[in-house]
Amino acid sequence: MTLFVNRLTHLDASLWCPERGLIGASWRVDAELDGEIGDDGMLFDFGEVKPWIKSRLDRGVDHTLLVPTEAPGVSVQECYEGLRVRTETPYALEVRGPRQAFSLLPWREITAQRLGKYLGQSLMRQPPERVEAIRLTLGEEPIEGAGYCYSHGLKRHAGNCQRIAHGHRSRLHIWQNGQRCPSLEADWASRLDDRYLVDEADVDDGLEASFLGRLVTSYRAEQGHFVLSLPRERCVVMPTSTTVEHIAAWLAGEITRETGRATRVQAFEGIDKGAIAEARP
Repeated sequence: MTLFVNRLTHLDASLWCPERGLIGASWRVDAELDGEIGDDGMLFDFGEVKPWIKSRLDRGVDHTLLVPTEAPGVSVQECYEGLRVRTETPYALEVRGPRQAFSLLPWREITAQRLGKYLGQSLMRQPPERVEAIRLTLGEEPIEGAGYCYSHGLKRHAGNCQRIAHGHRSRLHIWQNGQRCPSLEADWASRLDDRYLVDEADVDDGLEASFLGRLVTSYRAEQGHFVLSLPRERCVVMPTSTTVEHIAAWLAGEITRETGRATRVQAFEGIDKGAIAEARP
């Protein structure tokens, strides 16, 4: 017998891509469980399936930096903060932070198919009674129109969003004069795509980093000390923290300033959640 639960939960993370660099990702998670029906007529109570799987994913890869340790130019070492990840191609990046902020995977690249298989196998290390196999399928949300991938860290967040390199794949909706503006959406999505969004208060403006054209950001949060260094052109510096509320407000203000028109922005943070903000000239 197979039990299935579609759209069981969502995963939000960042990953290192050998071709694109640091990118944000959001996946829907579908699950199938094989096993024998019990005397109660069930394989696994639906009311228990979702929290059982979600709790384990939340404690694992969710809101971490997924690192393909066999990718060209990737190295991982222990350091004062916990772990240090360095990359060389397509650009140099260094991330330091507590171990729980990273998911190290012995692959050359991260794919949704391979990650889903890996997570299903991980869940079977301590399976529920009567469950003989678990399969997870990770899928991206279909986005018609503009969308972008971004990474960030929220030092004041009480949960795992405080990790300095996690991210999202998100929609972007922009209105002016009561109408959606596809051209503005495409323009701003391209400006933010595959970028690291950073609070200017966390930027270390040392002369060496500036001379080398790099941006260094660091902060201490409840889980530990975090440091990230990458090319400045891969970053978008904001005057506030990079919560989705501030992203929406910043976008509305910037677009209004550039166009001279009142603007309404719906900024998504991954799948089916986000914030709406408006600005006027």
